[in-house]
Amino acid sequence: MKHTEKHRTHRIGWLRAAVLGANDGIVSTASLIVGVAAAEASRNSVLVAGMAGLVAGAMSMAAGEYVSVSSQADTERADLDRERIELATDSDGEHAELTAIYVARGLDEKLAHQVAVQLTAKDAIGAHARDELGISDTLSARPIQAAFASAGSFTVGAFLPLGLVLLVPLPALVWTVSGSSLLFLALLGSLAARVGGSPVGVSVARVTFWGAFAMALTAGVGAWFGATL
Repeated sequence: MKHTEKHRTHRIGWLRAAVLGANDGIVSTASLIVGVAAAEASRNSVLVAGMAGLVAGAMSMAAGEYVSVSSQADTERADLDRERIELATDSDGEHAELTAIYVARGLDEKLAHQVAVQLTAKDAIGAHARDELGISDTLSARPIQAAFASAGSFTVGAFLPLGLVLLVPLPALVWTVSGSSLLFLALLGSLAARVGGSPVGVSVARVTFWGAFAMALTAGVGAWFGATL
């Protein structure tokens, strides 16, 4: 029977990294621009700060994602290695463990035993990885993919407010960058929700609220330091 339902769990890994990167690119770069502009700095200073923030942020996101997801991958490999040893030294115990898992999910003892036998015969480590450890090909850790998705999307997100520094008159920069960045965030939240199949309104409200909070805070800090220094 052909499976016609469309699921989106296979997108979780790269979607999380891409949305996080783009969101952080917009919020951090826009906040940095707004903060420096609020301190009444020159256009050149604002631009340099924005570019430095873009490069530093993209590298930080890539390194952070790679290290974090690599740690997850290391843990998964260690668990699988341990499971292979247990399968080799205590196959009966591992079979009983798998049977108990299926019984807990609603199968009767006899059917659970049969399912465990057949799945173990086909791919023992795959069955234990999926049903005991919760590891699957769809959701397994992919450090390189996460790092590139995060750094690339951060760069794209950062370029949106950074481009306004070249186009908008300096006196209007704070409000223009703030308003445009909130619009960018709303579009990002809507896109992420549609790709992931989640409610659009909740996603949009979430990203715009925290983006507005971050920019307001940095604008206040920039204005305060600009007035006191």
